[in-house]
Amino acid sequence: MVEAHGEKTQALELAEEYRRLGGTRLAKLDDNFVTTRKWEDEPEEASRFWHDRVEILDDKRQAEVVTHLKSMNS
Repeated sequence: MVEAHGEKTQALELAEEYRRLGGTRLAKLDDNFVTTRKWEDEPEEASRFWHDRVEILDDKRQAEVVTHLKSMNS
């Protein structure tokens, strides 16, 4: 996680807001692949936030957000 002088990165802010909205996705980190898994329904607001604010990002930025979610491996 990269922070400049104590400021949160955009990726961390997005992940925190998603979780605050009740998002249920988990990070799946496997070798060089970063993906998410979702088995449970999540609140519409969290789903819409993910679609509108995270899915629009390029692969690298999406991966940065995902790394701030709770990991399936934890």
